[in-house]
Formats: sequence, C-alpha cells, structure tokens
Amino acid sequence: MGILFWGSLAIILAGGMASLALGRFSPWAGRVGSIGVFVGCLMGLAPAMDVIVTGAVMSWSMEWRMPYGSLSCRIDALSAFFLIPIFLVSGVSALYGSRYLKIHETTKNLGASWFFYSILVVSMALVVVARNGVLFLVVWEIMSLASFFLVTFEHEKESVRQAGWIYLTATHLGTFFLLVLFVVLAREAGSMDFDRFEAMRFHSAAIAGPAFIFAVIGFGTKAGFIPFHVWLPEAHPAAPSHVSALMSGVMIKTGIYGLVRTLTFLSPPQIWWGWLLVGVGLTSGVIGVLFALAQHDLKRLLAYHSVENIGIIALGLGLGLIGTATHQPVLACLGFGGGLLHVLNHALFKGLLFLGAGSVLHATGTREMDRLGGLINRMPWTSATFAAGSVAICGLPPLNGFISEFLIYVGAYHAMGRPDVSIPSAGVIVGLAMIGTLAVACFTKVLGVVFLGEPRTEAAAKAHESDWAMRIPMIALALGCVAVAAAAPWIVGLMSPIVSGVAGIPAQAVKTHLRIIQGPLESVTWMALLLVFGIAILAMLRKRLLAGRPVDRAGTWDCGYAMPSARMQYTSSSYAKPLIHLFDGILQTKTSYDAPVDLFPARAGLHTHTEDVFRRRIYEPLFHAVDRFRSSLRWMQEGRVQVYILYIAVTLVVLLIGGL
Repeated sequence: MGILFWGSLAIILAGGMASLALGRFSPWAGRVGSIGVFVGCLMGLAPAMDVIVTGAVMSWSMEWRMPYGSLSCRIDALSAFFLIPIFLVSGVSALYGSRYLKIHETTKNLGASWFFYSILVVSMALVVVARNGVLFLVVWEIMSLASFFLVTFEHEKESVRQAGWIYLTATHLGTFFLLVLFVVLAREAGSMDFDRFEAMRFHSAAIAGPAFIFAVIGFGTKAGFIPFHVWLPEAHPAAPSHVSALMSGVMIKTGIYGLVRTLTFLSPPQIWWGWLLVGVGLTSGVIGVLFALAQHDLKRLLAYHSVENIGIIALGLGLGLIGTATHQPVLACLGFGGGLLHVLNHALFKGLLFLGAGSVLHATGTREMDRLGGLINRMPWTSATFAAGSVAICGLPPLNGFISEFLIYVGAYHAMGRPDVSIPSAGVIVGLAMIGTLAVACFTKVLGVVFLGEPRTEAAAKAHESDWAMRIPMIALALGCVAVAAAAPWIVGLMSPIVSGVAGIPAQAVKTHLRIIQGPLESVTWMALLLVFGIAILAMLRKRLLAGRPVDRAGTWDCGYAMPSARMQYTSSSYAKPLIHLFDGILQTKTSYDAPVDLFPARAGLHTHTEDVFRRRIYEPLFHAVDRFRSSLRWMQEGRVQVYILYIAVTLVVLLIGGL
C-alpha cells in the first residue's frame, strides 16, 4: 500500500511536468495534466481507505542533512481521513478543469497552470503525512506558493492581482506563527520530529497555552477563522472555478488538520481552549453566513459560506476539547466526531457548489446573480446538482451536511445537564440553529435569483448546459453527498480510530460512545430514503398517468399581469434586505435606493453593497500605518555600500552582546 501512495504522488507530478513540457497553447497540456491528477488521486485513495478500514499505520523515515530530526512521513488514521477528501476533490476537479479551461487554450499557458495544480495536490498530501516540523513547513510553503500561482491565473486583471497579493500576505503571516509554534515545541523536545512532540505531551501551561494560541492563529489563517479570513473572499472568486473548489473544499482543511494534529502534542487540554474554539466557531459561523447573505457575486457568496462551515467545524472541535478537559468522554467523542466528519462533508458539497458556480459562469460569462435567472430550463443538470449541494450545505436531511451537524447538536444537548459546560453547549445549539436558518435564507435567494424566474439578461437567456466533462464531476460529488448520508451509521463507526487519536480515549470506548448516535442516524437515514423513494414513485406515477394525454401550459394570473417581466422579480438585494437590515450593526451595508415616482414610474431600483468590515476597519488601517512607518525609514537608504556594511556590523555586535 505504501508503494501505491508514493506512486500516486509520482504520477500526479509526472502529469504536471509533462503538461508543463508540452508548453504554451498545446491542446494536450490540459488533457495530460488533468488525467495525471485523476489517475494519481484514484490510486492514492486505496492506501488511505486501507488505513481507515484496517487500522494499519504506514511509516517511512530516513536520515537527511537538515537539522532537528529525520525525514519522516506516516499515514495514521487522522492523516488517512484527510487524504480522502484531498484525493477525491482534487481528482474530480481535475476532470472538470480540463474542459473548463479549454476556452483559454489560445490565450493562456495551460501547461504552467496544470503544473501548479499538480504541485498543490502533492503538497497537500505531504502536509498531512509529514512527521517532521521542517518537512511540514517546507511543503506547507510549497502549497501556499502553488495556490498563489493558481489564484493569479488571470493575472491581467487588476482585481485578480490584488486578490493574489492579499492571499500571499495572509498566508505568510500565518506561516510566521507556525514557525514560532514549531520553534517553541522543538526547544523543549530537542527535535522537530512529531514522534518526540507526541512523547513529550507538553502539559506545562507555560508551553501548552502559548503553543495552542500560535496554532489557532497560524492554522486558523489558512482555515479562514474570523478575523483571519480576509484573503478567502478575495482569492476564491479570483481563481478558476475548479481551483476554487479545490481550495475551499480541501486546501483550507489543511489548517484544520494542522490544528487537530497540534492538539495531539498537547495534553491534557485546558477548558479555556474549548471555550476559545467555540467562540471562534460562533463568530465565524454566524458572521460568515451573514456576509454570504449580503453578496451579489455567486463565488464570493460561496467563499463566505466556507468561513461559515469552518466555524461549524470549530464548534465541534471546541465541544470535543471541553469534553476532554471536563472528563466527559461522550461529549468529547461527539464533538470531535461531528467536527471532523464535517471536514469530509464540506469538501463534498462545497466542491460541488463551486463547480456549479463555474458551470454558470462558463455558460453565461458572469458571476453577478442579478444578471442571471431562469437557468433551470436551460441548465437542468447544473440546477439539480447545485440544488443538492444547497440542501447539503444548509444541514437539511436527507443529505450529508445534516449528519455531522446532528452529531454536534446531540453532543451539545448531552452536555446541557452539566452546569460547568451548559453555557458553551447552549451557545453551540443556538449558534447552529441560527447558522442553519440564515443558510436556508441565503440559498433560497441563490436558487430563486439564479435558477428560477425569467432571464434578466441576454446572456442568461442564451445560456446552455455544460458538456458531460463538466457535468460528471458535479454529479459524482452530488452522489457523494447522498452516499455519505445513506451510509452515515457505518461511517460514524469508522470514525472511532480517528477520534481516539485526537481525544486520547481508547478506540473501543470511542466506538461504544458513538454507538448512542447510530440508532437515531439509522432512523433518519431510513426516513430520508423512504421520502426520496416516495417522491420517485409519485413522479413515475404522474408520468404514467399523463402519458399519451395532452398537457397544456398557461401563465399564472399574476395579479392581472399576463406577461410578467424580469424586472418584476426579486433581486439579490431586495430578497435579502429585511434580514440584512436586522444585522446592519455588523454588516454596515451601504444602500442606494432609487424610489419610484408618480403612479407609473419610469424607473426604480435598490442596490446594496457590503464590504468586509474586518478588512476595512482592521487590516487596511493597520497596513497603511505599516506603510507610513516604512516610508519614514527611507532616510536609512543612503545608497552607499559603506553605510550598509556598517548596518551589518552593528547588527552582528548587537547579536553577539545578546548571546553573552
């Protein structure tokens, strides 16, 4: 199995290098690159699934010239779990991208794009199997740089270049905190090897507390925790849609992996860690979905929903930490289990939604929802799969988003009887309910404005369904959402070794604690399947009864209007305005209102614009202040070599004095 894993990475890299060698404007560059990624990912799924099912551990280690440990990798249960969405979403997104990028064959170097895509996939896989801090940071940096070049694919656009630089700045600020984290741990352990970290189980509050904070900031920047999320709604809309699916569905989860892996180094967890993650989860979940509700750009809306779902994962992890700290194994198992299972679920439905958004963009040339409409009649496959992803992301049965949120709900309800944890548990319950309600409002807006009604522009009226190369990946991810829900009791049972490694509870005990959720899950699964089966029977019965009979269609009365126009429909602004108004203190939305005049107004309009308040109020003033400070030091640039040598000499003297 180990040969299969390394062979899969070799095939992915070989495909990327071959694509690069084929060069600019070659129609084969995209085909070779995408096939290499797909075949490699398909091969890589086998060892990951083997570790999950059998509980085996695969390890490799060798000496190298770098200090602080050895070059070592390992696939344990936690690594294998994260490899599954990495290989799954990367593979189907590659197939989708081969057709999606075809329109750029004569204008872009697709070989370079597929090379960086393959580098990104390989680096993500190595991030989750690396067992040495130096190796981890190296592949983490490679992952960040590869994704930067993918984000800036359309670098001729000013907005794309700006998004790329924001992302690069944010990711390197996060890496700084990770470097500090590993230096702090290595100073105590005497090595960068993760085995030494796990053996130490840093329990000193002087080490464990700061290490946890560094991990939350460093990994939370990549994951998209608020307020470190500002790069995410800029980079995801700028990237090609198959790259957006990969980054949102998988890459940001490497931040979750890093945080969870760090928890295995620190023992025992302190209860304030759980309170902190619950607070981060509530903030990210609620504010993320509110900002999503206020958007008009389809991909930007989905990007904010990534922030929301990362918040849901943080809620589960926070409950798990609280359960571990207060010696409540059931709460720990349900919290960690729900949070980690949501990693897989979010990868499936968010990858699906970004591919659906790409299909809409490919067919219409726009991401602006108010320039769309009526696509359900022109793009039935895209509409159906996007609707499936919408149901899943809202946490509604019978799809997979419900399963992981259900585990977190049950864990929070289970802890309500304990006075010491009733407050965070109640916060999780209220927060999840609020997030789910707002998500339903948001996606009814998207489905109504984008897919229902009449086309608002000529581009929407002339839209066409994507070809099968783009449809099949969307269908596959939609079926994945159904399959996870249908197999939920079995999948929850397979989570035992993963949760055991994080919670520090024996796997058999974890299996026993998770068993309390399997009965209700089986009931929900069967009810959902019966519902789907009943709807299918009714649809077949209707089709049979109407066979051979004329079926006429007529317009609805519409209050006297026989021919309603697109201007009579809700826009994304008007639909969301009542809810946005309730939270104006957070969103600070700017509204322009062109009021109707006279009995027969010639024009009227409503437009809302919601900026990210964290970027506008925190980061922009901060970086402007840094820029002013940098400008004030220009006098030091004398332009003479002698002065620069003096600076070096003074620095060396200061360092020598400090080391004495």
